[in-house]
Amino acid sequence: MSTFLLEIVTPEHVVFSEQVNSLTVRGVEGELGILPHHVPLVTPLQVAPIVAKTGGDSTTIAVHGGFVEVQKDKVIILAESAELPEEIDVDRAVAARERAERRLSAGSNQDRIDHRRAELALQRAITRINVSGNAKIKKHH
Repeated sequence: MSTFLLEIVTPEHVVFSEQVNSLTVRGVEGELGILPHHVPLVTPLQVAPIVAKTGGDSTTIAVHGGFVEVQKDKVIILAESAELPEEIDVDRAVAARERAERRLSAGSNQDRIDHRRAELALQRAITRINVSGNAKIKKHH
């Protein structure tokens, strides 16, 4: 089966660099499936999990914004940050989700920028929790 090189790079390090059969990412216009020999493109990414498949195995990675560049035989994701499931501190992610939810429920006294930052923090926390494999963690109120 055909493969391509997937590299996920953050400012700190290379998070992932392996041959894969397919990749699913969430761009700003929706979900995008990438197979070998995909048409070249560059698009911004949303804060969302990505799924890389090789044979029968799949790897889910939390990607927090950035860009995907598709080349003939290589895909590069330049991300603000990215984490493999085993790297995620679930307790910290749950605490971040709860903080963001409190900020969002504070109501209309927030300015738009602070509200958007809280929304992004909530998206990052939910992505981290889902990728960690602990998506069923309940809220503590």
